[in-house]
Amino acid sequence: MEAKNIHPSRGGMRWRRAAGLFVFWCFFLHASEAQIRYSIPEEMKKGSLVGNVAQDLGLDLKRLRSGRARIVTGENVQYAELRADKGLLVVHERIDREQLCGDVTPCSFTFEILLENPMELHPVTIEVLDVNDNAPTFENSHLRFEITESAALGSRFVLEAAYDADVDSNGVQSYVLTPSDHFVLKQHVSPGGSKHAEMVLQKALDREEQPRLSLKLVAVDGGNPQRSGTVNIDINIQDINDNAPVFNQSVYKAKVTENAAKGTHVLTVNATDADSGSNAKITFSFSKSKAGITNLFHIDEVAGCISVANQIDYEKYKTIEFMVEAKDQGALTDSTKVEIEVLDLNDNVPVLNVMSFTSPVSEDSPAGTTIGIMNVKDQDSGENGHVRCGIEGRVPFRMKSNVRNYFALVTDADLDRESVSEYNITVVASDAGSPPLSAERTFHLKVSDVNDNAPVFAVSFYRADLAENNSPGVSVLRVSAKDPDENQNARVSYMLEQGEIGGTPIASFVSVNAQSGVVSAVRSFDYERMKRLDFAVRAQDGGSPPLCSNVSVGVLIRDQNDNAPQVLYPVQPHAEMVPRSADAGYLVTKVVAVDVDSGQNAWLSYKVQHKFGGADRGALFEVGLHNGEMRTVRQVTDKDAVKQRLTVVVEDNGQPSRSATVAVNVALADGFPEVLRSEFADDFSEDYDDRLTFYLVSALAAVSFLFVACLLLIVSLKVYRWRRSRVLYRSDLPVIPYYPPRYCDTLGTAGTLPHVYNYEACAAAKSHVTNSQAVSQSLVSVDGADADVPHGGEQTSGNCSRMSTLVSQISTLVSIYVCFQSLYHGEALFLY
Repeated sequence: MEAKNIHPSRGGMRWRRAAGLFVFWCFFLHASEAQIRYSIPEEMKKGSLVGNVAQDLGLDLKRLRSGRARIVTGENVQYAELRADKGLLVVHERIDREQLCGDVTPCSFTFEILLENPMELHPVTIEVLDVNDNAPTFENSHLRFEITESAALGSRFVLEAAYDADVDSNGVQSYVLTPSDHFVLKQHVSPGGSKHAEMVLQKALDREEQPRLSLKLVAVDGGNPQRSGTVNIDINIQDINDNAPVFNQSVYKAKVTENAAKGTHVLTVNATDADSGSNAKITFSFSKSKAGITNLFHIDEVAGCISVANQIDYEKYKTIEFMVEAKDQGALTDSTKVEIEVLDLNDNVPVLNVMSFTSPVSEDSPAGTTIGIMNVKDQDSGENGHVRCGIEGRVPFRMKSNVRNYFALVTDADLDRESVSEYNITVVASDAGSPPLSAERTFHLKVSDVNDNAPVFAVSFYRADLAENNSPGVSVLRVSAKDPDENQNARVSYMLEQGEIGGTPIASFVSVNAQSGVVSAVRSFDYERMKRLDFAVRAQDGGSPPLCSNVSVGVLIRDQNDNAPQVLYPVQPHAEMVPRSADAGYLVTKVVAVDVDSGQNAWLSYKVQHKFGGADRGALFEVGLHNGEMRTVRQVTDKDAVKQRLTVVVEDNGQPSRSATVAVNVALADGFPEVLRSEFADDFSEDYDDRLTFYLVSALAAVSFLFVACLLLIVSLKVYRWRRSRVLYRSDLPVIPYYPPRYCDTLGTAGTLPHVYNYEACAAAKSHVTNSQAVSQSLVSVDGADADVPHGGEQTSGNCSRMSTLVSQISTLVSIYVCFQSLYHGEALFLY
């Protein structure tokens, strides 16, 4: 079978891997015959197809399944996934070429496809193609230059190189400098392929004409679509320094051993300046370069000596390149390149990677059964990277290897679970360096078990309490169950048993964490609605078939003081009247309040907060601490104001406590006229409510309408009866006397101050109505009694009686109208 897409590998690691594969082909019984290579772009989605491994290797799908085909990646991330059932290789993890290879091109990673019975190893190399997913960036947002006005045309100023994580054509391709009136941009390509730019003076500078210049440097890559990065350049023009420093070498080369001590001298750069005096004083510094590179070294600004500043790792940096800049006092600069080669040391311990390990293993497994496969690697080179592997102690196992750096852990004797149920196997890997470095890995191997035990809870019933108004998601308690089995058979998961509370699923109230068994509240609870929550939790192991057990859980909702007291009586607005003859202890009123909380949160206490209008001798009223009864403290005196306003505070016993207030207005008077004469009515007249004004206006309009209607009705009736009497008189029919209805006082006087005032205000009208009725009735009686009088006298008497009755009725309506007018204008209004 011919190899598919075979390309030469690059780098020491790839050569060592190729050498290992060569040994593998030579000595392994069923060696692979070809290396396959694929090329894919970076950032492919997970599951994207890489290639058909079965077709490219010429393998049957049954062989892939029977050989338990799998990918061996060592300590690296497994970017590819083998789907043995279809023989396809697909993307397993997102591949970032910049993270995988950095600046190294081409970028590829290699892994092996391992098959068992017989063992086969097929190397696979996947080359990751770059896509333009990174824009050029500059390390600094601003570049500042100090340039003398006498700078010669053609003077060069090294600009910061842009960094683009992409490579090849997707990397930085060119730079653009704007505006370009005084400077032209010159671009250079280093032997390694990186590009940097210099700013070359093409027009003489005149500090007096323009002391500062602001430019922009744009780095553009070659991708599609094209990406760019920008850095601002600020140039300050100075006077008289017309010679720039010059290095005596364009490239400096040196070698340094990895892990060299801090302060180890590496090399010294040298530059001269044709100027004299302070303009010839040169300082050395690292030029703008890749982040992190120059942090490894330190340069003496005056002498130009470069020394080690931080630990250098050969496995990370094999060759280090950076730029050194020489600057004189006039801000003229020159730069040179420094190349430092890093020498390898045996400083890396072998790394043992487990490709597969089977535990538990059946006790009837025959000798030679493969327990695990391991790959041992050493990042060092040469003999420092050559490794061997063995087992410590006397155990019925041994290491077997047919391929370099790959070792199989196999049984060396029959196993007996009744004698030994588990083993601790220590595998030691060491390299051939001087002195040698080694690493070990201990494997815990168990003999297989069966799932014959169900999980057991620590208690038979769990109880917990939870304060109401809790936050959703708060932990209530934790249930725990143990399973004496091993591994998957002992892995316990928790779940809620199906159930309902008031027709709502229990899952709407609580939830349980499947791994930890922590029961959490799903919603906020209200003690006034729900006081207890009962449900069941099931613990189930991971065996096949699974075993489970249940436990009951009861959660009590604990009350909090989240409701303030509510005042039921007195209803606002409210007023009480206390006679001035009242003795100490006289019951004025009682404040009634409730609290929907429970326990001590519902214990209420009453107290007076503010008092107004009290006598000089002290408070006149007090409120019972627990019963809310308001009583007089002492005898009422003449010095006590008629108006008394008190604010009663009702407070519960919660922590923190909540409270409510109610205003109680008290009038000190023996009768309502006294109250009306006081300034009390004037004070309260300012407290009119808009609704009360609306009601009074409506009442006045209604009374006015009724007055006019009644007046018209009475006049009409009188005219009608007068005409009828005339008809009856002329027809010699008997005259039936007309008795007008009695207008009774319908204004109550029972209990409230406004009714009392209505009585007082309307007393005169009532008296007048009564007298008018009496006169009217007397006249009517006379009219009836004189029925035998001659008809001329009878007519005169009847007309007088009717006129008297009409006058009486009109007077009554006028009195009622005046009464309502006085109510509206508030001449005697006393309302709370």
